[in-house]
Amino acid sequence: MGRIDIDEYRCKGCGICTIACPKKLITLCDKLNNQGYSPAEARCQEHCTGCALCAEICPDVAITVFR
Repeated sequence: MGRIDIDEYRCKGCGICTIACPKKLITLCDKLNNQGYSPAEARCQEHCTGCALCAEICPDVAITVFR
């Protein structure tokens, strides 16, 4: 099982990771971070396979996946 860690201060809310996740575990948050962006957040992490596609595609290097 994997675990997704998203740095909300680095995330600019582009949403590319939400498309890349094959399990659709990542969504954009309703709250804004300190830069005024809606960061991504990982939900239902018990279903994460640890594929790390979200981390590979993140242009802000805001996602770390632990396997």
